[in-house]
Amino acid sequence: MHLQQTKRKSRETGGPQYYFHNLTGPVKTVLRNKGFVRVALVTPYGATKTDYFAVGKDHKFDEKGNIVEGKVGHDRIQQGIAAESIGESIRFWYKLTKSDFERIDIDIDIVDEDFYLTPTKCKQVHSKKFIPINKIERPLTFSNDYISRLWKDHIKFLINDSRDIVEWSFKEICRVVLDHKEKVRHIQEQDILRVSGPLKHLGVTLGPYVGRGYDCISKIKFLDYPTYSVPIEIKRYSKKYKYQMEKYGKDELSRAIILCAFHDLENTPRNVDVIELDSMCSYIGAL
Repeated sequence: MHLQQTKRKSRETGGPQYYFHNLTGPVKTVLRNKGFVRVALVTPYGATKTDYFAVGKDHKFDEKGNIVEGKVGHDRIQQGIAAESIGESIRFWYKLTKSDFERIDIDIDIVDEDFYLTPTKCKQVHSKKFIPINKIERPLTFSNDYISRLWKDHIKFLINDSRDIVEWSFKEICRVVLDHKEKVRHIQEQDILRVSGPLKHLGVTLGPYVGRGYDCISKIKFLDYPTYSVPIEIKRYSKKYKYQMEKYGKDELSRAIILCAFHDLENTPRNVDVIELDSMCSYIGAL
């Protein structure tokens, strides 16, 4: 599947548009049946909410911004109320040079009736070469079972800049984990918030701890990528996240991070990452 940019020379009439080509059977079936589908863009950190819509060839936006029946003839991504085109968003998140696109190859997963769009490579106008776009599975996961390449590359980057701060951060995380291993009397899951300082040095800035919805709407900043906003759920044991899976799944984008002392959740949802403090403590020997 790929997107083709059109209207490169006529931005004053609506800006660049992106037509779908070679949609898979399942994606085309959903789009034909529904007429339009909300799009989540998969960034280097994982999926993020957008205001884009995949719109079928028999539907269009009317003057009030509603999607209605209309013979347009192309399956496409509509900008809707978004401030920029899908191509500009891909350029922003993946740090691509500023130039019109000739083609953007994509994967699409259907999650909770939304299209999760992942760019895999692109070709810009006046260039003969395709630019590969790295796809990292579970990009923000750090657990005993799996540490993503994004985390490893980011830690190497931080060590080259300031090894002392990185080592201090991991040691502070160990100090907090030890209290949970020793089962300090009356210790609560909020105690995990003591790692907010060390995590900030590692690129994870926890937002305020709130009593409704997800615990912390937080910020991630790795390498030279833009800052990413994501909900983080604080748990001593990750298996207790099952409550959130049932309570928030229908209303929220299927994207969150579990920050836990110990990871014991089986069959973690595909768009949920896990940051396990016990695993980070064990990683000190690899620094």
